[in-house]
This record gives sequence, C-alpha cells and structure tokens, in this order.
Amino acid sequence: MIIEAIILGIVQGITEFLPVSSSAHLILLPWMFGQQGTLIDSLNFDVALHAGTLVAILAFFWRDWVDLLGKFLTGIKDGTWKTNEGRLVWFIVLATIPAGVLGLQYEHVVEESFRNPLLIAGTLAAISLVMWAADRYSAKTADLGHLSLGHAILIGFAQAFALVPGVSRSGITITAGLLSGYKREDAARFSFLLSTPVIAGAAILKLHKLRLAAGEATPFVLGTLFSAIVGYLSIKFLLQYLNRHSLNLFVWYRLALAGVVVALWAAWR
Repeated sequence: MIIEAIILGIVQGITEFLPVSSSAHLILLPWMFGQQGTLIDSLNFDVALHAGTLVAILAFFWRDWVDLLGKFLTGIKDGTWKTNEGRLVWFIVLATIPAGVLGLQYEHVVEESFRNPLLIAGTLAAISLVMWAADRYSAKTADLGHLSLGHAILIGFAQAFALVPGVSRSGITITAGLLSGYKREDAARFSFLLSTPVIAGAAILKLHKLRLAAGEATPFVLGTLFSAIVGYLSIKFLLQYLNRHSLNLFVWYRLALAGVVVALWAAWR
C-alpha cells in the first residue's frame, strides 16, 4: 500500500498539471497492468491526491494570488479595480462558474460513463489534434494584460470539459487560450490560476468526508506529499518549457498512449 500510494501520488502530480489528463492515467494504469489496487478507488486517497495538487498550485502561485487580491481589494476602494490586475480576479471568478456548476452536477456521471479505455483513447486522440491545431495556427501574440471577459469565459467553459477523462484541465484551457490568441506561457499561467478555485473546491468538498481507518494515515500523507512535490515541479517545468517550445511533445505522448490502449484492447479481446 505504501508503494502504491507513492506511485499514485507521483502520477497525479505529473498528470494533473501537464496536458495529458490525470483522470485518464489513474484509470488506464491499473487497467494496463491488470490490477485494481486498494487505493485507486478509495475516497480517502482521492482526497489526498486533490490535497496534494492544491498544495502544489498554492505553493507555486501564492505570490501571484497575494498580488492579485491585494490590487483587487485596493482597486475596490479607489476605483481602479478595472485595471488589468483587478479585472483578472473578476475574470477568474466568472470563468470558474461553468466548471463549478457542471462539476457538482455531473462529475460522477461523466467519470463513470467514460471509464471505458477505448473511449478514453478516443478522447486523448481527439483533444491531441485540437491542441496541435491551436498551437500550430493561433496568433500567440497577446498576454494576460490584454485578457478580455469573453476570452476568460471561453476558457472557463473549456475547463468544464476537463470532467471527461482524457481531456486534461490544463490541456483544454491552454488550448482555449491559444485559440484566443495568447502566448503559450500566458495561456498556461491563466490556466493554472483558473484551476486553483476548482481544485480547492474539490478538495474542500471531499475533505469533510475524510475518515481515516487504521493503517491509512501513512499512505494518505505519502500520497499528499508526493502529489504536492511532483505537482510543483510539473508546474515549474511546463511554464519554462512552453516559453520556448510547442505543445507537440504532449500531443505525441497522448497519441502514443491512445495507440497503446487500442493495441492492448485489440490484443486482449
């Protein structure tokens, strides 16, 4: 159980923030290796993974949030909330609504309906093509200082589709940002800022159901710890990587994973 907790924590930390879909990996890996671990469907461990990713994103972006909220609150007093920093907070709040509403209503339905490996392979491949096209043909000239309400809402609705395994929250929101004309790094930064309230909400909603039985404390702590550490490193890597490179690395990885899933499914029929 200890090794399983560490492995799942690492997988969550990598795949939650890189555009490859954490939910797809957490479903596909046990299927590929022909085993269902004791932790993979555990509510308590699900809380641990969400808590770890929340710690990671807050640790990385705490300065951004302190700066944004400080300027937003100051702007309310002196009327300058309509400046870039003040508007960005409002945009994040409004853009979070679609994912929040749809997530509360349909999260379990969508995740249960899309657990079929072939469906996940199809989603991985389809979104890969959209990612490639957005990266290849978008303008990639705008920065967050020019973010509009319309673009923020568009990215927010895109985030709602991340409920489907194989889509990827960061993948679909970065793609929506690119389609709106923003630079890769700026699209990724807004993607992470936008995901913070959703990840926090999911962790808080599940935290009150947490009931650790004897022997579960250590796996819970290890899962949270490894998810947080690896998640932090994944965020740092992606932002630096997209400053100089395209999304093609992740596009090819997703297509390769989809191909492996289809090949295994055909071989095991």
